[in-house]
Amino acid sequence: MTEIKRTFVSTDSPTGARNGAGFYPCQGLYVEPADRPAKVALIATHYNVDFSEHYLGEYMAARGYGFLGWNTRFRGLEHFFMLEHALVDIGQGVKWLREVAGVEKVVILGNSGGGSLMAAYQSQAKGITMKPTPGLELPRALEDIEPADLYISLCAHGGRPEVLTDWFDPSITDEKDPTSIDPSLNMYDEANGPPYSDAFIEKYRAAQKARNHRITDWCYEELERLAKHGMTDRAFNMYRTWADLRLMDPAIDANKRKPRWCYAGDPKTANFSPRGIGLTNTLRTWLSMWSLRDSYCSGVQHLQRIDEPALVIQSDGDTGVFPSDARQIIDSLASSDKRLEMIPGDHYLVEPADARDHAADIVAAWLAEKS
Repeated sequence: MTEIKRTFVSTDSPTGARNGAGFYPCQGLYVEPADRPAKVALIATHYNVDFSEHYLGEYMAARGYGFLGWNTRFRGLEHFFMLEHALVDIGQGVKWLREVAGVEKVVILGNSGGGSLMAAYQSQAKGITMKPTPGLELPRALEDIEPADLYISLCAHGGRPEVLTDWFDPSITDEKDPTSIDPSLNMYDEANGPPYSDAFIEKYRAAQKARNHRITDWCYEELERLAKHGMTDRAFNMYRTWADLRLMDPAIDANKRKPRWCYAGDPKTANFSPRGIGLTNTLRTWLSMWSLRDSYCSGVQHLQRIDEPALVIQSDGDTGVFPSDARQIIDSLASSDKRLEMIPGDHYLVEPADARDHAADIVAAWLAEKS
């Protein structure tokens, strides 16, 4: 078995200094073969989840590649997320790979929720098209980030606003009261299904989008109200985000997933608990990351600017990323050289036992073709 070298990496950022307690805004773990420096390396980052010890890292290092599991200043701080600064931080990781690790080719890995984040990075590194978070300005350092050479999507969502909206419970009638319910939109009321009728699905999906737009409207109204009191932002909680119809009805966007199950276990129990994406936000974080109207964390607009060779891998038993997500990503990529691989496994490739090896083999073989 190939011996692996691990290097802890930490850097400041052009828009973020070292913290008074001592830690740097950008941190990660670089793994590579111990006997030789890697010529090709992958970098993976998420909006919120710590990717420093990403599960694919050691598998790729064992196959001769470098892997930087990279965190921006927003790891564990989703409620303060600002896309423009996250992209600057990712740029520091790409820069480190080229200038310190000596990598000849950098490969973007957009995994899970980080898929649209890494697509946004590659897109904006090719030329800025995004607008700043409302009320702020784009940092000049965003102009200096450099694009990667290849793009890989692994079990990735289509976009941050889209996945939240797909998971939204639109039956909530009062955002301040997580127990409030409109029975006609309650997917957990057996009177509505599953299976769910086409009419219910259409009504439900429209109501999910309407909920997203209502929160966006409220954010702007609240920013205006706060300004009159000399305040610039505030935090708020948001509940009930485990309510995708696909969690209960396996016939919708069918794959081999376990029915009546989500990443947090039983969907209904999770939905009525305080655990979920987007639980806490500031007004501007909502507009930067979750708003269907305002966020640049939607993947399609960025994928359409990525024309580098691209590989899309999707597991067939995923309970939160579905075949339609993989099709949207592959169809949206501007690259003429792109490939979609469907593989057995759950979202994290824990099962079957060889799922991670299988994914790593596919990636390594593809990289060998492109290197």
